[in-house]
Amino acid sequence: MRRILPWKILGWVTLAGVLLQARCNEPQQFIPYVPVDFSINVNLPAYIDLSVPSGHVLVNGGSKGIILYRYTLDQFVAIDRHATFDIPAGCQVEVAEDGLIITDPCSNSEWLIIDGSVISGDAVYPLHRYGTQWNEPILHVFNP
Repeated sequence: MRRILPWKILGWVTLAGVLLQARCNEPQQFIPYVPVDFSINVNLPAYIDLSVPSGHVLVNGGSKGIILYRYTLDQFVAIDRHATFDIPAGCQVEVAEDGLIITDPCSNSEWLIIDGSVISGDAVYPLHRYGTQWNEPILHVFNP
């Protein structure tokens, strides 16, 4: 039977503590949690831009508002407008003229509208996405 020396145990405990401390010191970059659970009828005039793929509308909800984007005939994307470059600043992103890029007026960050991924600038984190469920003509948006 092997005997474990006390100094080896102390070494492993110290290593685990250092690794845990390093993990705990990472800045948390999450937007404020807001319950999201609503449905819209895409056939209503207010949502006419969602009637075709690549259309988008801005709606209330989430932390700073929500971008609804129709990716395909059966797929939608719902992205929170709270910029992730400097979350405490609370900047609200905007959809660029081309309808494909989301920009942050407070920084030089840009995200892709189809999934909220960072494409340029100082932002490291993607924009927050909400779940979507399509049951024509009703789009349900919710916290995943």
